[in-house]
Amino acid sequence: MNSNRKFRFGYTKGDRNGIFIFCLILIIGIAFNYWSLNSISNSETNSELSKIEDSIQRLVDSLKNKQSLDNQRRIYPFNPNFIIDYKGYTLGMSVEEIDRLMEFRAADQWINSKAQFQEVTQVSDEWMSEYSSYFKFPEWVMAAESSKSPDRSRKSLSYSEKKDLNSVTESDLIEVSGIGEILAGRIISYREKLGGFVDVIQLKDVYGLKAEAIQNLQEKMVLKHPVKVEKQNINTISVLALSELPYFDYEMARTIVNFIKLREGITSFEELSKIEDFPKYNLDRIQLYLEIKE
Repeated sequence: MNSNRKFRFGYTKGDRNGIFIFCLILIIGIAFNYWSLNSISNSETNSELSKIEDSIQRLVDSLKNKQSLDNQRRIYPFNPNFIIDYKGYTLGMSVEEIDRLMEFRAADQWINSKAQFQEVTQVSDEWMSEYSSYFKFPEWVMAAESSKSPDRSRKSLSYSEKKDLNSVTESDLIEVSGIGEILAGRIISYREKLGGFVDVIQLKDVYGLKAEAIQNLQEKMVLKHPVKVEKQNINTISVLALSELPYFDYEMARTIVNFIKLREGITSFEELSKIEDFPKYNLDRIQLYLEIKE
């Protein structure tokens, strides 16, 4: 029998094998091209995704850096009376300017206005323009400043004509505008509790006594004979001695003494504000009875 005889459709067995091999090669070629193209496409896609991820990461890092810088530069309102060396340094004050402020405060004097701060420290107008907007004085000081416009219908009393705040009676206090019988009684009771006022700023502790009333009182009365206080060193004071001073109960005194011992002493009264529940608003008053000696 002839081995090269044609099969149906006129193809020999050799033709059929050739067609099969050709189709196999064609399929392999198509598969190879598809795989190559797919690999290139995946590679390009991965590359693009990588670029996008890098861009996003750079953006995130940039925002984090910006936020970090903003946090470092952020300034919160502060009372300029309590500027310490480090605070002054961060605000760009010179050593001489900080020293002038420290000397002024060491004499138990208080800065009550922006103009007075510049006069004492001699900082530049540029410094005041940049930082004075952050000054935060006590409310009674601000009210007193705003009410300094002269009232020509009111006669200004001289120092000798004014009564001594440590000896006035309830009747004397009731005569002051804004102070009634109840407030007058509170002022006298608080004065007795203290053993006499050391400074007029202690009037801020009288419940219900508004800044305007304090200003009116100071127009008629002055602290001619303040109680003399021998300040105690807060770095060495005992719990019992501290609890006997105004503004401290026994528990707070014990907390403060332990806090100071752990730190091996403090260099600024502002450090006490880190104590939980510490009455920060009393920082100016407690310094009438305490001092810091290292």
